[in-house]
Amino acid sequence: MMRIALIAHVRHPIAPPFAGGMEAHSWHLARHLAARGHQVTMFASGDSAPHAPPGVTVHPIMETHYDATYPWHRFHGTDVLTDHLDAAHARACADLIAGDFDIIHNNSLHRYLPRLAVAHGLPMVTSLHVPPFEVLRRAIHDATAPWSRVTATSALQLTRWWPDGAPEAASVLPNGIDPADWPFVPEGDGSAVWFGRITPTKGTHLAAEAARLAGVPLTIFGTVEHRDYFQDRVVPHLGGDIRYGGHLAGPDLAVQVGRASALLFTPLWDEPFGLAAIEAMATGLPVACIDMGAVREVVGPAGTYAPPDDAPALAQALTRALTLSRGAARDRVERLFTIDRMGQRAEALYDAARAARPAPPTGRRFAPHELPPLHPAASHASLVA
Repeated sequence: MMRIALIAHVRHPIAPPFAGGMEAHSWHLARHLAARGHQVTMFASGDSAPHAPPGVTVHPIMETHYDATYPWHRFHGTDVLTDHLDAAHARACADLIAGDFDIIHNNSLHRYLPRLAVAHGLPMVTSLHVPPFEVLRRAIHDATAPWSRVTATSALQLTRWWPDGAPEAASVLPNGIDPADWPFVPEGDGSAVWFGRITPTKGTHLAAEAARLAGVPLTIFGTVEHRDYFQDRVVPHLGGDIRYGGHLAGPDLAVQVGRASALLFTPLWDEPFGLAAIEAMATGLPVACIDMGAVREVVGPAGTYAPPDDAPALAQALTRALTLSRGAARDRVERLFTIDRMGQRAEALYDAARAARPAPPTGRRFAPHELPPLHPAASHASLVA
């Protein structure tokens, strides 16, 4: 049994119905580790606490998820949001040092955590769920060590973070789901489904265009993250056989997804993995994909592919996807992308990080301007390293 601190992203609460894949990943991993007998403390926004999995304690990084106060689309890159996040994560760093955890699993996007691991010799696994951005890239490259290990969700994404070759302490840890949460359905109703965060990088409008061109009914599910995009690019396609079904919790969503005959998966960014794809595949859905990022690596022969921003090609891919085997889609998930497989790999990484923990002193330490401040009153200038 290990005392595990699991650090979640704080843009949204870690609560079903999940805002996106990062929230779902942290919640399900915490649930799995607690069920395995570990003592799990999830560092997350305080409004996650009522929704914590059984046996999981929530330690608030901040009282309320930051998107409620500082919506990302308005405040991203501003000093006010940066200062808010820095102060909250500085407090969390102090709590992590005081908490004497056996291992820290860091799913956040904040630069303090990996630097903390190296500076204080704390065993940590940092899982990267997004393509690299410069501030976090510097922290990751500075702070990868035998006891500060890093994972990416796909082999392609690992090359994005280390184009010249990843260090030994970096590896691939694919996402995993519990297939029981996504029951297999042997036959669909001839329709297509799309689900996820409704925002420009997810390409919801392209799914609607392709379904209409293919003459295939489509239901869209998910949280409307970007209201202007939804109104301007998605709503004009709604009507007739193209409809919006709302934002559903896991069990209800699984039922609706399983009824369909194919998933439209339409990332318009460098997709690191594609959790929605494996969730749909578990129910038996083949996938008509936009071929971006790691999509082909994850979906493999359970999908058909089209280039970005090409609705006619995606419509053709959807028609072909309807002919693929539902059983093969489920089999691929059961072989490669289960929560048990992910959890076992994570525990092995925890053991490796713990075994490599240096004896004090830790050897190289960051200069004062590089260290995360352990109090919220630090000046903004000290936070940019």
